[in-house]
Amino acid sequence: MQKTMIQALSNHLGKEVVLKGWVHRLRVLSKITFVIVQDCTGTVQCVGATCLFKDIKLEDVIEIKGLVRAEDRSRAGFEVDILEFKILNEASHTLPFHSSSETPFLEAVGQDVLLQYRPLALRHERVGSIFRLQAALVESFRKYLRSQRFTEIFTSKIVSAGTEGGTHLFEIKYFDRAAYLAQSPQFFKEQGVLGLERVFETGHVYRAEPHATTRHLTEYYSLDLEFGFIDGPEDVMELERALLSSIFDELNSSFGTILKQFGQNPLPSMMKVPAWEFSECLERLKHKYQRNDLVDDLDPLAERQLCELAFQETGIASLFVVGFPLTGRPFYTHPRGQGRAQSFDLLFGGLEITTGGQRLHTRKQLEEALKARGMLPAAFEAHLNMFDLGMPPHGGLAIGAERLTAQILGLPNVRQATLYPRDRIHIEP
Repeated sequence: MQKTMIQALSNHLGKEVVLKGWVHRLRVLSKITFVIVQDCTGTVQCVGATCLFKDIKLEDVIEIKGLVRAEDRSRAGFEVDILEFKILNEASHTLPFHSSSETPFLEAVGQDVLLQYRPLALRHERVGSIFRLQAALVESFRKYLRSQRFTEIFTSKIVSAGTEGGTHLFEIKYFDRAAYLAQSPQFFKEQGVLGLERVFETGHVYRAEPHATTRHLTEYYSLDLEFGFIDGPEDVMELERALLSSIFDELNSSFGTILKQFGQNPLPSMMKVPAWEFSECLERLKHKYQRNDLVDDLDPLAERQLCELAFQETGIASLFVVGFPLTGRPFYTHPRGQGRAQSFDLLFGGLEITTGGQRLHTRKQLEEALKARGMLPAAFEAHLNMFDLGMPPHGGLAIGAERLTAQILGLPNVRQATLYPRDRIHIEP
């Protein structure tokens, strides 16, 4: 007999089935033993004579042949009477937690222990839900963009130079020369616009930045898009409003119960998220919070304060900040005038989750921008050559999947939304 998934057991009432999974909970009495079995689709209570079992314990990998029986007292409406039982593999006797551990105990164990025993942590409903939601988020990102005639591309993560002038790069030995792990697929995305007009990519990017905060990683999963024939960053922001609204609708539908379990309200429509000029943001912060310390960027406190102001005005703790000082943006950023950039950040729930904007689209503009920053155009010749092929005005954005997941679920640390975090400290597991 083939394995039956637990989720499908209601279709097998009165029939014999084979279950394979882990021991999630266990209650051994003198004559009867109750085993809660877990697989990737859920859990079910199985009942059998205690004499069938020997040395069974939590997290053991087991196989059960049993009869599905209707049971009104069961939450599922049925139980499985155990006919045959065997252990496929034994778990350790000394585990720091179990998949059935209460959430407060799991939190007390600490993030480092959860990472050390990551596969076991994933079997815990709360931890596993984070990554199931994250997977659905990424798939919704793909689904919406495909509906808008975007083509998914897959680009190299080994590059010869950085997209932002060679800073914060991880150097690797590439045969007889040096190469680097990509900070961003930015150049590849722009070249994709040349051939396909609308492109997106999901993949890891690498930043050798010496941060040690709850919001930064040296390796994260970036959701990138780029498209041509735009008139300004407003076109990119409007696309993101619709994109996130679509993603949030699907998450509300499929993960509404999970959002409640994490203490979160249904995710909002993003269609009316406001866009405030950077200079306006500074004025608002000065007026409301007496902030006079910000000049050319926002700090984490300012991001939280601006989201509070946006919530008071719109009911959504989110806003686009557009028109940052040009000097703080990558060289390929299109100018907005008066020393400002045609770029934006999207703040959501008090944290920046997106950077995007309009890019320079002529070779001459790019060469001038590079020279203005003391950078040699010759170092970017391979990329600049692409602009002789007919580059339209274009723009795009990048969303950190882990950051967005953490914000959606209200997690205090982005590492909780990262399967295997990489930062200044962690390089394993």
